[in-house]
Amino acid sequence: MDRRCLPLNALRAFEAAGKHLSVTAAANSLFVSQSAVSRHILTLEALLGVKLFERKHQHLELTEAGRALLPVVNKSFDRIEHVLKDILKDGAESRRVLHIQMPSTFAHNLAVPILREFRNIFPDVMLDLVIPNKVGMPDINSDIAVVYSKPEVNDLIADLLWHVRLTPLCHPCLLEAANAASLADFVAGNEIVHVILEGQPRHRLWDRFVRQAELPKVTVDRGLVFETANLAAQYAMSGTGIALLDPLLFQDELRNGTLVQPFDAWVDDGYGYYLLTHSDDLLDETIASFRSWMIQRFANSSLELQNLVRRTGVSAAVLPDA
Repeated sequence: MDRRCLPLNALRAFEAAGKHLSVTAAANSLFVSQSAVSRHILTLEALLGVKLFERKHQHLELTEAGRALLPVVNKSFDRIEHVLKDILKDGAESRRVLHIQMPSTFAHNLAVPILREFRNIFPDVMLDLVIPNKVGMPDINSDIAVVYSKPEVNDLIADLLWHVRLTPLCHPCLLEAANAASLADFVAGNEIVHVILEGQPRHRLWDRFVRQAELPKVTVDRGLVFETANLAAQYAMSGTGIALLDPLLFQDELRNGTLVQPFDAWVDDGYGYYLLTHSDDLLDETIASFRSWMIQRFANSSLELQNLVRRTGVSAAVLPDA
């Protein structure tokens, strides 16, 4: 489509309707009539030859085409707004806002403590951090995202930060029992803690662990279930449970001894932490800089964990690769 023919008013109406999923709310946000919003959306749909919304009784639902178009329109208007604000400042110092998504445990344990390093290098960049309540690819607009996901084929550039491998971690008060028991007896004789993944069976990770560790008589349909690894770790640190966790996420707890690894046993859950960016965004210096910094920073984190594990006596050969 020739950009001279871009229907900017219709795109603004579509963006507002896509955000609110309501013609009334979209009209109120744009200070126009409901009929104007409806007319603009119909014009855009006629131009594209596809429906962007399904009209329900009380609300709108985005179609597949609408879901594809909305984040692009959002980001385009955000960037126009950002540049216009800079121009209006009449030479004032620019403050770029970088919109980032990260999973909860990753953000709390790894990212937030080190983001000051990025801010020291790029003090003019403001960071807007969102924690989505889901596993896998993000479904809201962002400049860059870290996701906990299996490998997926899509239009995004995915940089693997590391493959996740899980191991039983517990409070050191359980070590005496571990030293006197086999792995099977230790797991069977203690409460186990689960981290549930969206759309997966409640006990999937422990089921996979006992199969890979060849513990056929150990039952795992018991214990507590938490939504995040952080909550599972907190419960394990109370001294009454064993949690399957990624040690890279709990380096501080391993250093200070509030969590220990009683057995050199691991399970690959098929997931990894990926850094996602849109290919055209790599031309954006700020996004490209943040991407490069994250890749380098977490390559270093993996090396730090290998040094930590060597000091605590667990074989580094079974650690996740960077």
